[in-house]
Amino acid sequence: MHAEFLPLRPADAAESNLIDAILRGEYPPGSNLPAERELAKLLGVTRPTLREALQRLSRDGWVEIRQGKPTIVKDFLLEGNLLILNALARHPNEVPPDFILQLLEVRALLAPRYFRRAFEAQPKQARFALDGLQDLADKPEAYAMADQALHLRLAALSGNPVFPLILNGFKDFLARFGRPYFELAANRAHSKAFYTGLLKLAEAEDTAALEALTQKVMLESIRNWQAARPKGGGNA
Repeated sequence: MHAEFLPLRPADAAESNLIDAILRGEYPPGSNLPAERELAKLLGVTRPTLREALQRLSRDGWVEIRQGKPTIVKDFLLEGNLLILNALARHPNEVPPDFILQLLEVRALLAPRYFRRAFEAQPKQARFALDGLQDLADKPEAYAMADQALHLRLAALSGNPVFPLILNGFKDFLARFGRPYFELAANRAHSKAFYTGLLKLAEAEDTAALEALTQKVMLESIRNWQAARPKGGGNA
């Protein structure tokens, strides 16, 4: 049996159900979770299993466990860590409005810098990261995978390990929403032109222009996403 078809462990299921409830607003930031006995009954798990799930949620920034007091729900977007992003990727139907745009804004701030640093620090390896991008199959999946791989590779080559750590924190999230973005032929063409521009500037060793191009394209990608996403304010 494939791992993805295995049933969730009770603690995993309890953790997932609590995250769903928090994201749906059943337990908003600042509110208290039900008492342990009541919550365990609601989730259909034992109290030790519930404690395991709560410890994980506390570790990631969803809740604060207070000795002798009710567990309080935290403002996870402001107080959580990068593991929050992985959890959000597993709960796409409950993602806060405009969250994908906010992630793209972060990438737009970071990408110009790690692109430039990669081509300055390890130009040969960075140039290899562009190989094959001109010959991608004209399919959303191919572009989504290649685009994410390019960012992760150049972040790793930048010499600053914080860049890949940040990208790895939301790679599952962007992978989920990358395919809908590349469903539009215009967005695939936009990225292909970007890869062509990167290649020319890499060959010219003009890293300043490469950084400027990356910034321009990242901002255009945000506008493209805003134009392409469904009306009504959602992300999916």
